[in-house]
Amino acid sequence: MIAGLTKMVSFVTVGNVTIKRVASDIMASEILVLEDFLPYRLNRLADAISRDFSKIYRDRYGLNRPEWRTLATLGQYGTMTATEIGAHSAMHKTKVSRAVVALAKRGWLKREADPSDRRVEHLTLTRNGISAYRALVPLASAYGEKLLAALAPEDQAKLSEGLRALEQALSGKCNRLVSRSARDTASAAATNGAKAQAK
Repeated sequence: MIAGLTKMVSFVTVGNVTIKRVASDIMASEILVLEDFLPYRLNRLADAISRDFSKIYRDRYGLNRPEWRTLATLGQYGTMTATEIGAHSAMHKTKVSRAVVALAKRGWLKREADPSDRRVEHLTLTRNGISAYRALVPLASAYGEKLLAALAPEDQAKLSEGLRALEQALSGKCNRLVSRSARDTASAAATNGAKAQAK
């Protein structure tokens, strides 16, 4: 083995699975310890929380994650377009579109074309949609409180402050992604409209 290089063998337990890690021919200082890498930790934690919370709306109503996010976004903000929902919830337009169709089939969502641009639809929850949303709100709030209960009050405040600081630090990048998504959606709509007129 080349001088200065090391062969590392270690074990890490993820859930109920123990993984053997072997890293050879890599300088020890060049190894990225994913378990200590903030983006990796945040992503794993967010995914674990999202999967755990999904049992609530899946078991009660059979919703998937995009459907829940669409329902929750409309429940909070009222009338929105699919583009606005995607931007707010960081969902791809395809997932939003499928969620809108699924909720409309349930009778939970109504779609109204914009009078000035028929390619744009304004989405609003129906009475049944609002009823389902209201039933899920206290369950979601209780789940959030249960998570925070694992932290001392002062740690809860620190967590909130830390997340807010990270969100503010990345707000510019997030806004650029939202703007690009909106432009892509508008461009696709214009292209489809031109094709429809050409037929």
